[in-house]
Amino acid sequence: MQISMTINGTFVTREIEPRVLLVHFIRDDLRLTGTHWGCDTTNCGTCVVLMDGQPVKSCTVLAAMADGHAITTVEGLANGATLDPVQQGFMEEHGLQCGFCTPGMMLTARALLDHNPHPEPLEIREAISGQICRCTGYATIVRSIQWAAEHPVGATTETTDEEVHA
Repeated sequence: MQISMTINGTFVTREIEPRVLLVHFIRDDLRLTGTHWGCDTTNCGTCVVLMDGQPVKSCTVLAAMADGHAITTVEGLANGATLDPVQQGFMEEHGLQCGFCTPGMMLTARALLDHNPHPEPLEIREAISGQICRCTGYATIVRSIQWAAEHPVGATTETTDEEVHA
């Protein structure tokens, strides 16, 4: 079957098997490997992407169900060399350790901040409650999202490749 969607602002059309999951379409067909595939049971949240601005666990969404929708992956958060405040916040507040859960956390955080630009810590914890992080204890993740809330889109500075990979 043929599907079409917008991924990170780019319109794509592909021929797929009807049973292909969105996570596999994103990773295998489009080679956008920032979306991680974890538990395959909707428990861990590593596979979260935004579909029309809403977080969805892409391991339980068929790619065919995304036909005609706008999908944002972690690769689509930055605007060129300018990081999204959520990405910058994770750097500033050390919101990651191993990084496996980070893409899903960031996209969930972006959806939260788009809906509620000034969340309280409890609201942040509630929003990310569908995400499992085995490394951080969540305190640095919550601080990262708070940092992003305090530095809305357009308020961050450009980050060089050297700073990102340092």
